[in-house]
Amino acid sequence: MPITPTRFIWKDGRFIPFEKATIHVLSHVVHYGSSWFEGIRAYATKRGTAMFRVDEHMRRLHHSLKVYRSAMPWSAEELTVAAAELIKRNGLSTCYVRPFALRGKGDMGVYALRCPLEVYIAAWEWGAYLGDEAAENGVDVCISSWDRITPNALPSTSKAGGNYMNSQLVKMEAVENGYAEGICLDAYGNIAEGSGENVFIVVNGQLITPPAATSLLPGITRDTVMTLATDLGMTVREANITRAMVYSADEMFLTGTAVEVTPVKSVDRIPVGNGRVGPATKAIQRRFSGMISTGDDPHGWLTFVDDVATSKARRRAATK
Repeated sequence: MPITPTRFIWKDGRFIPFEKATIHVLSHVVHYGSSWFEGIRAYATKRGTAMFRVDEHMRRLHHSLKVYRSAMPWSAEELTVAAAELIKRNGLSTCYVRPFALRGKGDMGVYALRCPLEVYIAAWEWGAYLGDEAAENGVDVCISSWDRITPNALPSTSKAGGNYMNSQLVKMEAVENGYAEGICLDAYGNIAEGSGENVFIVVNGQLITPPAATSLLPGITRDTVMTLATDLGMTVREANITRAMVYSADEMFLTGTAVEVTPVKSVDRIPVGNGRVGPATKAIQRRFSGMISTGDDPHGWLTFVDDVATSKARRRAATK
């Protein structure tokens, strides 16, 4: 999906013009993939524009860098304030926010720590990741011929750009063969995740998702769904899911910031259940969409952009 240009991008404390957000061709990230990022949705609720679970996302970005012996120079709170200001300056209401860090131009070679760290935040309008009708009708997926990276090869809990070379292979293979998405297996043949989504299935009324040990990224939307499902009285558990289990599951759906909660209607052309969106999936979708449309948030997951701006103004006034 094309990126819609905006007026500004935030870079290390400054708001710069969208077209000026460039890096040098000899930046470490270009040659060795040394970047880390997050994806955050902001929704136009009835109470105003709100970022969804922004604190958790910003903290995970810090964790992602730490795994690679790097330190984020901006606190989670500072990044949240910057994201809120960026949304307002760009005149956005519903949008996708992408905070990221990368290693810039310094030494050439695999060793990265002498290369400067650059931190950016971008925000733009972005619709349904897997298509406008995906949430209502479901998508067709395949089991990829590409396995998920193993835990002791690349740390999957770090949302590092280099990890997504694996995801690109999965996604390209799926799309070129007529599917919306590909699902990876781990080194032991169990379901891990999609190219950029976590996986859930429903079997005999139980909601099951693979454990983190399958080398997946434990998604923030994944955690959201587990909480909402529990609120709805569902039994939720983490357990290994074999390939055969998805073929016989009653329901299946994908979760992630980009896809939100997207049903799967078939795997390898085998219908999931009756090939339509199931009741458990619909119930979770309704609970999620109700929260982000009304702004009623019992779990404290929504950070309202205007509230962030107001609190920053108060802090400034207190220091004068």
